[in-house]
Amino acid sequence: MKFEIQANEKALFEKLCETAEDLGYPSYVIGGYVRDRLLKRSSKDVDIVCVGNGITLAKHFASKLSPKPKVIIYKRFGTAMLNYEGLEVEFVGARKESYRKDSRKPIVENGTLEDDQNRRDFTINALAVSLNVKNFGTLIDPFEGLLHLDEKLIKTPLDPDITFSDDPLRMMRAIRFATQLNFTIHPQTLASISAQKERIKIISQERITLELQKIMAAEKPSIGYQLLFDTGLLEIIFPALYKMHGVEYINGQGHKDNFLHTIQVLDNIAKLTDNIWLRWVAVLHDIAKPLTKRYVEGQGWTFHGHEALGAKFVPKFFRRMKLPMNVEMKYVQKLVALHQRPVSLTTEKITDSALRRLMFEAGDDIDDLLLFCSADSTSKFKWKLDKYAKNLQLLTKQISILEEKDRLRNWQPPISGDLIMKTFGLSPCKEVGVIKTSIREAILDGEIQNDFDQAFEFMLRIAKKIGIKPL
Repeated sequence: MKFEIQANEKALFEKLCETAEDLGYPSYVIGGYVRDRLLKRSSKDVDIVCVGNGITLAKHFASKLSPKPKVIIYKRFGTAMLNYEGLEVEFVGARKESYRKDSRKPIVENGTLEDDQNRRDFTINALAVSLNVKNFGTLIDPFEGLLHLDEKLIKTPLDPDITFSDDPLRMMRAIRFATQLNFTIHPQTLASISAQKERIKIISQERITLELQKIMAAEKPSIGYQLLFDTGLLEIIFPALYKMHGVEYINGQGHKDNFLHTIQVLDNIAKLTDNIWLRWVAVLHDIAKPLTKRYVEGQGWTFHGHEALGAKFVPKFFRRMKLPMNVEMKYVQKLVALHQRPVSLTTEKITDSALRRLMFEAGDDIDDLLLFCSADSTSKFKWKLDKYAKNLQLLTKQISILEEKDRLRNWQPPISGDLIMKTFGLSPCKEVGVIKTSIREAILDGEIQNDFDQAFEFMLRIAKKIGIKPL
């Protein structure tokens, strides 16, 4: 079968064919680029494998281009990479690999195209296209990868037990591809993931988290989380989420399955935004429910304080997962802490004071918080969903009106601690904090306007009450 080369990429592959012929290196484009093109998906990564030296091929190829691109060489891995008209082209020599039981680092030897295809993770990633003069553009498919693309199937080329034992990260990749492409994992391959799950422990946290992030970024990430749960991988890599699964009954009363609720909320938010950190809010918003679950006679199941405890969990989780410990972590932590506040406001008479406090604490993330809340409703009853959506819409409108009037987004009180100390001749002390807090609370309660003159006059009154005189 001939592979259809797009017009804008024809020059690249013809130039590669010419370079391979000059060096006597049989060369092929292989893997994800071929797979994605056959699926009519865009791809910016082109992997070239040659029966020869990949670094040498990259250098010779670059020398034929004008302007000549920079060739980045990774000697340790025997690979080279360059950019060509928006494509990232990586070169490697064909190789065969063997593994020791206690390590995922292979013993690498030079090999043939067949050896290289044998070591690929899945049949759909073993597809190759010839860049050689004698059969240029011919698709080489030794494991029925083309059929599996048509069947939407993830399957290993060789025995899955060997494939996953050799490189356990491939278990995460199988689930990631199934999620991204909405494919099914072959039953034998899926059973092997369950059997080999403990091997994931030899993989670095960074690489596990990278695959998890890719699952999170998919159109329907719940597919991946359900597969992680079903195979037993979730209990190993994310035990806190695993513990959310299940329903407990007392006196005939049960609570919702918080794991299933969480991944449904994740799907809901994925329909609304590509913001990966807001998707992490969805995953972590109820993470402390198993720790706060109580049955109260006459009330049923309660989870009081789960949002505050969940917020405390976030930095520990980010540190363990090797996620960024800066603004992204603080963003997730803040929204986990606040995610119940808009919900509670929709069930009671909304006061301006309560809205001001919410806006003050959420700051510029108020819109994301409200967007998340719109996704955090998973009732099976349409009337409940409609009522919740209507109340949230009303809340959003009232916030918009108050924001226009009071300008509280990312607001700081008009009287600073420095001004308080200067006015009363104070050094940093408890009294400065008392005065500053009193001013902030007075503005949030609507007792005074968000105005410097009113705040300054209020400051003088508070200072007088606690026995402090201005200079």
